[in-house]
Amino acid sequence: MHYSEFGLSNTKTLLKRAMRDGYAVPAFNFYNMETLMAILRAAEITQSPIILAVSESALKYMTGDILMGMIRGAKYKRGQIALHLDHGHSFEICKYACDLGFSSVMFDGSNLPLDKNISESKRIAQHVHKFNVSLETELGVLSGIEDENTKSKSHLYTDPNIVKDFVKQTDTDSLAISIGTSHGAYKRKSANESLRFDILEQIANNIPNTPLVLHGASSIPQKYVNTINKFGGDIKNARGISPSQIRRAISMHIAKVNVDSDSRLAFTSAVRKAMANNPENFDPRQYLATGMDEITKNCIDEIQNIMGSGYKIN
Repeated sequence: MHYSEFGLSNTKTLLKRAMRDGYAVPAFNFYNMETLMAILRAAEITQSPIILAVSESALKYMTGDILMGMIRGAKYKRGQIALHLDHGHSFEICKYACDLGFSSVMFDGSNLPLDKNISESKRIAQHVHKFNVSLETELGVLSGIEDENTKSKSHLYTDPNIVKDFVKQTDTDSLAISIGTSHGAYKRKSANESLRFDILEQIANNIPNTPLVLHGASSIPQKYVNTINKFGGDIKNARGISPSQIRRAISMHIAKVNVDSDSRLAFTSAVRKAMANNPENFDPRQYLATGMDEITKNCIDEIQNIMGSGYKIN
């Protein structure tokens, strides 16, 4: 089915407006009904445009039919929400997402040789653009682990000298870049590390009309890490990207910021606390509701205080 039947917008439309007005559209990953409802509630409260991001593993977990059933039931502002495949690694999965009704797909060919990344990105662009579905691609490699499909031990900064040619050859609608962020909860060895704003500036100057995307940009709120550890968890030395650095990146042409780990931490911390404080409770609706509430609180905070996307819908 085409995404218009679900009242969705493509990311090309949302990101163009964000570039014009100087904010970033948040792309929050979700994995089930609870995380979807929590994110949409935050977007409704803040009146923010929103990108619902689904990884390959999350799509497999939810299944396409159940996922799209949930999207059909979503009551958020139509035309202000995009459904995005996050880190698709093949033509087949991008086509499948497009067929399901996704309004945007990402092809992650960052681990491929450059010529292969270009050829596959172009092939996917030619297919999805026939349905007005937008395409995000990636240059550079982020270290860390997001899920079983997206992980790398190495890190490679995006080369500003090739971005213009890459965008031209692939006809991509947005470009994910590597300037020092990473996937997962362990993004920094010390709090003093800085993103490579010099690289970001060069990239922005070379492709001023292409929306730039920041992956691995969760701030990893320490209150959630501390709560998880207090109630039986074992997350050590987790550090994120400081909100001030993310805001600076947004002011320098970043139009979309991906957030995943923060929501996982928020949900897990609330559920662990609820189950520890109420050991007699075995009703999932009650303790899962606390997780939903915490995701909503965190998304509201990031929308208002990092992305700047609140009250940006028509």
